[in-house]
Amino acid sequence: MTFDDRYGSDVLSGNWRARGIQQPKTVAAENDLVVELADTGFTGAIVGIENRLVQLEDRFGKVRAFPLGGGYLVDGKPVVLVAPQSAKPKGPVRTASGSLAVKDAPARVARASRIFVEGRHDAELVEKVWGDDLRVEGVVVEYLGGVDDLGGILDDTRPGPGKRIGVLVDHLVPGSKESRIADAVARGPHGAHVKIVGHPYIDVWQAVKPDRVGMKAWPQIPKNIEWKKGICASLGWPHHDQADIARAWKRILSAVSTYRDLEPAFLGRVEELIDFVSE
Repeated sequence: MTFDDRYGSDVLSGNWRARGIQQPKTVAAENDLVVELADTGFTGAIVGIENRLVQLEDRFGKVRAFPLGGGYLVDGKPVVLVAPQSAKPKGPVRTASGSLAVKDAPARVARASRIFVEGRHDAELVEKVWGDDLRVEGVVVEYLGGVDDLGGILDDTRPGPGKRIGVLVDHLVPGSKESRIADAVARGPHGAHVKIVGHPYIDVWQAVKPDRVGMKAWPQIPKNIEWKKGICASLGWPHHDQADIARAWKRILSAVSTYRDLEPAFLGRVEELIDFVSE
């Protein structure tokens, strides 16, 4: 036998305090999602996640980092931001460089042969895309701080049959200072065991495809303006000191995930050097 409950259910049963309160929705912190901090009103687009901190870029190009979790609004509704889940890859797993990943491969003892690049940014870009391959091959990448003293550095390094040196040079175009240095090394005593290749770009920043940073093309900067500061100024990014330049590079580097984000003229030269020093 059933009875109608003329008075309804017990209003004090269950979690009655939470009734009528909007529960936050869990949202993956994907790049380009626009979120607002509920307490301060700071609004920005997600441009990356690092060490469980979500990086938000406001409309002025300023990037600030906040912890994942609650306290955010999306379209005016409360959300809890969580790190995006990586989809399980189907088929063979590939490294960022596009090569087949070697599962559980231990890092090889470093070879005597190695690759030199001009600066820290070059080294960081090579590591991000080819790092897995380099560890399997036991190839170390070092940055020189420029190639003006390349001949002296090679004299100290003393390349030979079991110690090949590959060098990646910026702006290696006919008639440039870099091309003259490369020619001198090729004719010198170390030429047989050194391979110098280069890309045509003024700086390794240009090796990143411009659309990855939201541009149709990299801006043309007059020669009387420091190139990196000129690039940042053209993009409306802060560029007053070296800390601003470092943040700009970090922003560019965060746009690179795989070899597909890089220009072919850069990709081919790095692959060429890896082959040379790992033969």
